[in-house]
Amino acid sequence: MSADAMITHFVGASALILVAAHAGGWLARRLKQPYIVGQLSAGIALGPSLLGSTAPDAYAMLFPEEIGPALTGFAQFALVVFLFAVGYELDLKLLGDRARTSLTVALASFVVPMAAGCGGALLFREQLQGLGMPRDLSPAMVVFAGIALTITAVPVLTAIVRENGLSRTVPGVVAVSAAGVLDAVCWTVLAAALMDSGGAEAGLGWPWRVTIAVGFVTVMVLAARPALRRLLWRTRLEPSLRLALLIGFALGSAWITHSLGLHVIFGALLAGVVVPREEDGTLDPDLLRPLHEVSSLLLPFFFVVSGQSVALSSMDGTGWAVLLVVTALAVATKIGSGTFAARLGGLDRHDAQTVGVLLSARGLTELIALGAGLQAGLLSAPLYTVLVFMALATTLLTQPLLLLTHRLAERERPATTAHGGAALPRQGGTATAPVADAGDVGGR
Repeated sequence: MSADAMITHFVGASALILVAAHAGGWLARRLKQPYIVGQLSAGIALGPSLLGSTAPDAYAMLFPEEIGPALTGFAQFALVVFLFAVGYELDLKLLGDRARTSLTVALASFVVPMAAGCGGALLFREQLQGLGMPRDLSPAMVVFAGIALTITAVPVLTAIVRENGLSRTVPGVVAVSAAGVLDAVCWTVLAAALMDSGGAEAGLGWPWRVTIAVGFVTVMVLAARPALRRLLWRTRLEPSLRLALLIGFALGSAWITHSLGLHVIFGALLAGVVVPREEDGTLDPDLLRPLHEVSSLLLPFFFVVSGQSVALSSMDGTGWAVLLVVTALAVATKIGSGTFAARLGGLDRHDAQTVGVLLSARGLTELIALGAGLQAGLLSAPLYTVLVFMALATTLLTQPLLLLTHRLAERERPATTAHGGAALPRQGGTATAPVADAGDVGGR
């Protein structure tokens, strides 16, 4: 294929991707579901399993192999911008006077699903072998199975919290702050798993990669952050130049971590974390707004690339059975551990259940982790398909389960206190810190 023909195909495919994904997101929102559900569904529909099987000629014309690297490049760029914004918005000060409860919830929501995922991978090796996994799972594969059940999507959780009027209530603040701590731990464990998988481009052994990674993080925190503080606070760059420099900083950080076998996601998150806020501690709207706009525009490329790897043809009886078990385990461990820990922290039964339900949302964060695992060889294509559908199912279930919890609370409370249900602050009143819209790109 000539260069001109490849560009023509890429432009046509891009038009279809943007329109289909955002139309799917709009439809999902009309159905009271997160935007990601519609976008991911559109991405799967444009993949080889649906469009490729129903209209193979059209699929081959729209998505020839030659444009694959360009689509992947756009997807990676969108991930870097999105996760840079997530890292920039991360604020553990949100814990406030509920720090102990939030940390307890985060710890329980990590330990229980992690143990269930790792234990399940070891107990059901034969079933996983039927999905293309090796008989003898490596430690990194076992750890990744636990991570797949443990991750909570802070962006989609935040959107659900806001849309249900929980932003300034105790369960809302506890859930979002606990999810922030939880995902920080999960990303760290995932980084260790990828280090052990031996996926570094430079061919370095994992001890060298760990040493270089620790040194890189140290430099970013001790040197890059003060330098950025002086640059952003003293020079007062115009917004467009500031945005360009910081996105370049995020891309450079992502390139370094990818070279270490850690995927671009870790460099992007780290870059966002080390970028200082404004002098008064607030987020810079001139930076945050375009970050959200760029990532919102380009993330559909990530969903299509993710959908390209979904192999519906591999979903035989074993695949569907594993999907049911994994989904039930993912929901039960998250809701159960989150609810129990929130009760220990002093929340009443319905507030605690609200926290548990919110923590079961996975969304885009899970898809990012799954993509990293597939790229590193920690997942087979059939198991990747199962886990993508698990992420989609748990995201779909969050809102109905939240409404069910709300209705049960209304039935058990007097009419004077039932108004607002689970959204009303209890056991400590309204939280003092509002929930930030961390990484909320279209309610993902």
